[in-house]
Amino acid sequence: MPSVMLSAVLEEEPDLYEAFPPHVDPSGITILTDSPPGKKAPLKTFAELEPLLQQGRKRDLKLLIREHSWPINSPIRASLWPALCRQHQHGKSMLDGFYWDMVTQVFGTVELPDKPIMLPPFVEATHCLGYHLTRKGRAVADRVVSVLGYACPDITYSPSLYPITAALLHFMPEEECYHCMASLVASKEKMFITQTKLLNEVTWKTVMQIAKKHASAAQHLSRLSGAIGPERIYADWQWWILAALPFPHLVRVLDCFFHEGIKVFYRVALAILILFNKHSTNQNSEWYAEATKNGVDHAVDKFCRNMPASPTKLLRTAFSIRALSSQYISRVFIKTEMTLKSKQVITGSRLMRSRSSDNLPTSQSQVNIQMMSHTLTIRESPRSSHLALWFPFPNAVFKDQRQHSSDLRQKLFTLWSWLPVRITMYQPVLLYTTEEHGCSLTTFYVRVEHHEPTLLMIKTCNNEVFGAYCSTRWFERNQKDERGNRQAYFGTGETFLFSLYPERAKYPWVGCSLAAEGKGEERVSHGSELFMAADSKMITIGGGDGQAIWMDENIRFGKTDRCSTFNNPPLCPSGDFEIRVLEVYGFSGA
Repeated sequence: MPSVMLSAVLEEEPDLYEAFPPHVDPSGITILTDSPPGKKAPLKTFAELEPLLQQGRKRDLKLLIREHSWPINSPIRASLWPALCRQHQHGKSMLDGFYWDMVTQVFGTVELPDKPIMLPPFVEATHCLGYHLTRKGRAVADRVVSVLGYACPDITYSPSLYPITAALLHFMPEEECYHCMASLVASKEKMFITQTKLLNEVTWKTVMQIAKKHASAAQHLSRLSGAIGPERIYADWQWWILAALPFPHLVRVLDCFFHEGIKVFYRVALAILILFNKHSTNQNSEWYAEATKNGVDHAVDKFCRNMPASPTKLLRTAFSIRALSSQYISRVFIKTEMTLKSKQVITGSRLMRSRSSDNLPTSQSQVNIQMMSHTLTIRESPRSSHLALWFPFPNAVFKDQRQHSSDLRQKLFTLWSWLPVRITMYQPVLLYTTEEHGCSLTTFYVRVEHHEPTLLMIKTCNNEVFGAYCSTRWFERNQKDERGNRQAYFGTGETFLFSLYPERAKYPWVGCSLAAEGKGEERVSHGSELFMAADSKMITIGGGDGQAIWMDENIRFGKTDRCSTFNNPPLCPSGDFEIRVLEVYGFSGA
C-alpha cells in the first residue's frame, strides 16, 4: 500500500484558535489528516463513547480509541482524556476545590507567581517539555507538578511526569489536569508513570528485552550502535515518544495510553524501531548515512522528529506486533525488576546499607505487627488454657498471655521482615478466618478476591504453621487472555512461601535466587513461573513438578510438595495435612 502523504489542513470546525485553552499557543500546531475527507466513517463523539466507559466495556473502548484518528483540534479530548484518567483513580474521588486548597497550602495564594516555581527534585530539567504551552501555561504546568510533588512525597524520580502534565494541559484546565495526573500516579491496576530510578531503569531494560524477541530491527540497531552499545540507545526510549515524535503523533499515542497504560509506549517504541529498520537497512538510504555519520542514537531521534508514517500508520504498526500481551510484558517487567533489585542489593553500596535496615521493622511496622499479633491470639474460649493456638511449644501451655504474645510477636517480626518494604507500612486487616467465616471456598473468594496483596497463614492439626504472600488478587482467576481462554496461573515474582513452625524459612521465587547468584540473564522456564491458581474446587500456590500448597474446596484438607517455582521442600513432613485454621490478611490502603 503506498505510504500516506501527510498534509496540513486547517479544519473549519472546530476553529483551531478556539479548540485549546488560553494557556496554549496554537500557532505552531499542525493538523494532520490521514486521508481526504469523506472516505472514512464519521468519527465517534464523546457522547457515543461515554456509555462504554460507564458499562466497563474496556475492550470495546480500546478498539474504538485505537481506530479513531480524531484531529488534534477535536473537542473530544476535553471530555475523553479526563474520563479515561478517572477510571484509574484509586480510592475516593477528590472533592471540588481540593486542588486549590493544596495550591494555597503550598504557595500561600492561588495567583500564579511572577517568579519561576522551583520544581520537585524528581523532575529532570532537560526534559521539562512544554510543547505548545504559553509562558503562562508553563507556569501552570510547574504549579501542577509542584503540588503533585507535595501531595505524593514517595515520588523520587519521574522524568516523564512533567511532559505528560504539559500534554494534558493542552486540552483541559489546571484543576482537571491535576486530578488526571493524581489518578495516573496512584493507579494500582496499570502502570502509567514510573516514580523511582529503579523502575525507570526497569522500563528501558524491558523495552530492550521485548525488542530482542519481537523486533528484528533490534539486531539492526545493535549493529549500528557500535562502540556506544544498545543500552545507551534504549535508555532514551521514552524520549523517542515524548520528545521527538511530532505533537499530533504524540497526542494520538496518548489517546491510547490514558486508557491502556504504559504498554502502549512499549508497543510504539517497537513500532519506531521497526519503521527505522525499514528505512535504514539500505546502505544508500538517508537514515543509514545519518546513523553511520552521527550515531544511531541521533539518527533514531531525528527519524522520530521527521516521522514518515502518519499517526494512524504508526499506531497500526504498534498494535499489529504479535505475541506481545500484557501478561507477557508484565512477566518481563517483573523479572527485570527482580534482577535489578537483587544486583543492587549485592553490589550497590547504597542498597547494601538499606538491605540491613529493611529487615528492621519501622515504628509503623511495629504498630502493625502488634495489631496482627493481637488478632492472632486466637479467639478461643476465655476459659481455655490453650492460648498458643498458632505457635505451640514443648510445654504446650504458656504461663500467661504476655509470654505467648511476646513470642508470637517475635515470629511475626520475622515474617514482617520478609514482606516487601512498602507493604510493611500498611495496617494488616483480617479478611477471612475459618474460625469465624466457616470453611468454604466460596466465602473465601467473596471476602478476599478483590484485595491485593494478601497473606495466607495455615495452621495444621499437627501444629505446623506455614503460608504464602500472594502478590496478586485472587479475582485474577476469572481473567481471560486475548484468545478468550481463562488463565490457569497468575501472579508475579513477588509471591513467596514461608514456614514459621516448627522451622522458620522463606522460599522466594527461583527467579530472585538466580539473580542473587549472578545468573539473572538465565531464562526461567514456564514451569518456574506458576505462582497462583484457583477455581471453584481448589486453590494452588506454586506449581511445576508439584504444588507447594494445595487446598480443597472445603478448606479442610490440603497437600504440599516441592515445586519448581519456589524450589521449596514440602512445608510439612507428611505432605498431606488437615487444616485447623486458615487466616487471610489484607493490607489497608495498599
